[in-house]
This record gives sequence, C-alpha cells and structure tokens, in this order.
Amino acid sequence: MTTTRKMTMGIVAAAALALSTGAAFADHFIGKWKVKDSAGKDFEIVVAKDGTATADRSGEGMTGKWVEEGDAVTITWDTGWKTKIAKDGDGYKKTAYEKDPSVFPDVPPPAPATTQVDAPVALTESVAREPGAPMRARQPHFSASALNAYSDCARKWYYRYTCNAVEDRGSSASFYGTAFHTALEDFHETFVHPEPAHEEQMRNQVRGDIARAFGGHRDDFDTAVEYELQVRRAQRTAQRYVTWLVAKAKRAPFTIIGRELHAAMKVGGYDFIGFIDRLDRDDASGNVAIVDYKTGAIAESAAEYREKVRTFHDFQLPFYYWAREAEGDRVATLSLIPLKDASSDVRPIELEVVPVAREETRRNSSPVGTIGIADLERARVKMGELCRVLSDGSLTAFPATDDPSACTYCAYKLACNDRPATPEEKFAR
Repeated sequence: MTTTRKMTMGIVAAAALALSTGAAFADHFIGKWKVKDSAGKDFEIVVAKDGTATADRSGEGMTGKWVEEGDAVTITWDTGWKTKIAKDGDGYKKTAYEKDPSVFPDVPPPAPATTQVDAPVALTESVAREPGAPMRARQPHFSASALNAYSDCARKWYYRYTCNAVEDRGSSASFYGTAFHTALEDFHETFVHPEPAHEEQMRNQVRGDIARAFGGHRDDFDTAVEYELQVRRAQRTAQRYVTWLVAKAKRAPFTIIGRELHAAMKVGGYDFIGFIDRLDRDDASGNVAIVDYKTGAIAESAAEYREKVRTFHDFQLPFYYWAREAEGDRVATLSLIPLKDASSDVRPIELEVVPVAREETRRNSSPVGTIGIADLERARVKMGELCRVLSDGSLTAFPATDDPSACTYCAYKLACNDRPATPEEKFAR
C-alpha cells in the first residue's frame, strides 16, 4: 500500500542526508555569488561548505551563518540582517530582510534601511563537489518492496534503506491498510472454505472483524471523524469483498491454506523474506493461487501489471511465486485484490501463469490475463542482479527518478532538489 510519512530528523540523520550523492541539498549554493545591494551596487557573497558566509558589501566585511530552507539558503549576518538566495526557474534570486530587533537589540541597521526583494543573482565561482564514496546496502536480507523502491527511485531507496533518516509514524492510509489486513486475516481464520450458503454469516462476521481491527487503531488516526470515516469506508468495502468471495466460490470452490504466510528463499545467493496475504488451493485441480490485498493504488488491468513485472518495476508477486514453487506448490494464478474504493465492486487483477503469455497491449483493460514463466524467471534473475549492485559497494550516486508520480507520497521529496517537476509545477513556471 502507499503511505505518507511525517518527518522527524535528528542531527545524525540530517548529516547522512547531507552527504547524499547526486547534487542533493545545498551543494549547488556553495561558492562565490555576485549580487547587488538595495542601492544597486555590486558586491560579493561567499557561501562556504562549513556553514559560514562572508560578504564585502560597501567595503565593510560581513560574516554570518547559512542554513538550507527547501530550494534556498538563508544567511543570517552578524548585523542582524538576513539574505536569502533561492532557486528561481533556471536562475536564482536574492532577497534581503531587515534585522529582527528582538534578536539583535544593540546592532544598528545598515544604511539604507530598506529591504531589497527578488534581485537576480549569479554564481560566479562554484566549488567542485567532493567525489562520491561507495555505498552499500546495510540490511541482512532483502525484500521485494525494497527492490520496488530502488526501481521507482534510486534516491528514495538510498534515503530509506541506507540513511534511515525518517521515522515512519504512519498515516491514515497506512493505518487503514494495516487494520483491513488484520480484519481479513481474522475473518479467514473462521471461513477457511467460503461457501455461498454461509453468505449471511460471512457478512456478519466481517462486520465484527472490521470493527475489532479498526478499534485497535482508534488512537492512531488524527481525529475521531477520520477514524469513523475510515471504518465506514472499510465496512462498505468488506461487504463488496464478501460479494466477490461468494461469486468466486460458486464458480470454483477453493480452500484457504495460508494467511500472512511467511515466505523466504535465496535469490542469486541473497536472502529474501516477505509475507503472503493469502494462499488458496482450488478444490478440483489442487492448483494454488497467490492473493495479495491492495488498499492503495494498483495497476488497472492485468496487462498493465504484467508490463510492470516485465520492466522490473514490481517484484512482489514474482518473489511469492518462486518462494511457493520452492515449497512444492503448483502456482497457477497471481492475484491482486483492490480494497481501496468502497464505491466500486471488488475486481481483482488476475494473471494465469502459463508457459508463454498471450501478447496483449496495455490498452487492454481486462482484469484477467496471463504471465509467462519466462517473465517470472527474468524477474528473479533481475532481483539477484539488483542485490549484487546494492551490496558490492560499487554505487557512488543515487539519481532521482524522472517520474513525478513517484514523488507524490515520498517522505523524502523535500530533501531532494533533483525531484522532477509535476505538470502543474511546469505550467506555473
């Protein structure tokens, strides 16, 4: 599921992020700047790597300290004034602020005592970046979600899995997903073999399971109103889930043989772990279906999801497939169950595993399709290759994604000066 996170950054974490490769943070502000004062006279500001700044305004020497603020640096001078140099499209602008008398009561303001705003500036002498140092993954094992993060954005993977600089306190969306997963795990402890004749009992049971699971997260939601809205949304979605479950059982009876099932295996010599939401066995054929609940955004068609696997942007179901095959299961179907929208019927994305997949374009909106064993094998090989790259210490840069949608819920986007502009931001410029 997709989550948003609140940022709390300590000194050590901030230092780790500041050392990020790929022109992150204020590196591009360090150097000598040619600017103008409020009278239109040229002078120079030097922004140093050690956090200090100097200036030769009107022949007088000024010293100060700078801090980064988004796409800008703000310098607080010993005179009490502040200068802000900010990114402005393809260039930069300078804004000067009058001193705060409560902080510097005994320092007279420099003359003239007017504030200069939005003056264009230019970096005349930059400081070369220090060479990047090799980095490697620190975790003792890998997961499909970690590789998905690296495929989406190498910079995000670096911030999350190497710096570990942001405390994940959760969000309304993440609490919704966690509670819903818990409710369905409890529900299927009772209904291991869903039968149409038990539809009314299933509807009553899932109501109680949703209420109990969300009750355990009541204090996690920001407000009582938010909690009630999410519970009502989950209750409506759960009833649609039961409707789908009954229809599925009528078509082909099945038995649930695993819930939150631990999956572990070696891929290319590297340890992988994960948890499978649900494992079903068809009563007639004995074939196994891997089921993954999704309370966030997912692919809208089977063809779209298969393309994500083929382009190495999703490793979750391929990993689960090989983990269960290694356990002796005959996996025939990979399924994603959407549980986000209470106003729509549950319409799973289902991929039948076949020797050779039918070729379909992404325009095909059907939720049912095929995926070839060769596609899953290529994904497994790629998993090992990525682990090797992330572990051997050869990486010295972690570039940001060029897809702005990957930044939407990223907890680190404020710390990334290289994040791509959204269409709206491009239009505003």
